[in-house]
Amino acid sequence: MDKEGKKTSSKEKSNSLPPKRGQIKAKIFEEWKETLRGGCKRASTIVFAPAAASGGASFSTQAVVSSFGIAFDIDGVILRGTTPIGNSRRALRRLYDDSESEGINMISCVLGGGIPESRRASELSDLLGVKILASQVVQGHSPFRTLLKRFENEFIVATGKGEPAVVMSEYGFKRVISLEAYASLFKNIDPVAQYKRWTTKQEFNCSRNSEKIASSHIDCSQKVKAAFVVSDPVDWGRDIQVLCDILTSGGVPGEENGQQPPLYFAADDLQYQAAFPSERLGMGAFRIALESVFNSIHDKPLEYTSFGKPNPFVFRNAEMILRHLLQSSCPGNVRTEHADVGLPSFKTLYMIGDNPLVDVKGAQQAGYPWFSILTRTGVFRQRENHTQYPADMVVDTVEEAVDFILKREDASS
Repeated sequence: MDKEGKKTSSKEKSNSLPPKRGQIKAKIFEEWKETLRGGCKRASTIVFAPAAASGGASFSTQAVVSSFGIAFDIDGVILRGTTPIGNSRRALRRLYDDSESEGINMISCVLGGGIPESRRASELSDLLGVKILASQVVQGHSPFRTLLKRFENEFIVATGKGEPAVVMSEYGFKRVISLEAYASLFKNIDPVAQYKRWTTKQEFNCSRNSEKIASSHIDCSQKVKAAFVVSDPVDWGRDIQVLCDILTSGGVPGEENGQQPPLYFAADDLQYQAAFPSERLGMGAFRIALESVFNSIHDKPLEYTSFGKPNPFVFRNAEMILRHLLQSSCPGNVRTEHADVGLPSFKTLYMIGDNPLVDVKGAQQAGYPWFSILTRTGVFRQRENHTQYPADMVVDTVEEAVDFILKREDASS
């Protein structure tokens, strides 16, 4: 049962709300590491790592220690909406220029999502003027890959902006349908649908696989075995209604109560920095709304699992991805049967973020080798360090953060 997790105190109301039930188990982390060894692609931060001191030489079963890596949050640090901020283009260009001679690798992590990692990498490349590969992208929903063994051939529903069904299909889930398409199978399931004037064309233009499933393989009597909130939902009213129908009925809306199907959230940020001057409500806000309604109409509390920062799992993931990325960048590298044997490690991993309750708290919980840097370009705007979760370093922009890191590492080399 995916329901044992941490409770969030009233003092932590701000931007991230860790799941009350649903802390990710160790076995999921092991499955995720296994996925990485098969060529996993994720997105939620950008991470650089200079090549190990061996100068790029191949390594065998002995672990090599690299000096440092850098994980960048995207929203509020690198971009605001689709606009680069904090001289981020110049900062990244500097790292890319250095990487040509020093072997710096990078992964990028974005709490948003709703599109495949390959497309997100292409978008980031265009916006930032540097080449970002899909293997360098970590999105909030990327850990859903760890659940493939369990739900690969099960009927599941995915919701959120963009193309949630396409995302899940690319991860290997064979019987996935968008919540929008699923709702269309039930007459009058959304009682106010006739008053809605907007359309979500991308779902029907791009999610051909899921729509094909909806028309030829799905009927209203099939049980939904799991529901996934892949990205921020667009139609909260419809999604809360249909998810409550699925979860309170045991998987078939309109039937008698049964055991609640598993529910997964890609993130749990209450707020995040987008293009609008003040913070916007995130997936954590949707989760609160759904949970409040569900618990009011059902005799058992909602059970769910939330992935995403500040869960230390995310930071361990970022480190593992970076280690595999660094290994693959070294010519003649050797892979072994054992999980981490021969992988390079890091003396320091820098987390550059804009949210103390997410980025800094997560880095602190993850512990060594993480070093937190807080910028003033997003959620955090104070002159002084955050009181509850103080960062190891506070700067104005991501460019200042990169400058600090390079000077610090140069001095210690």
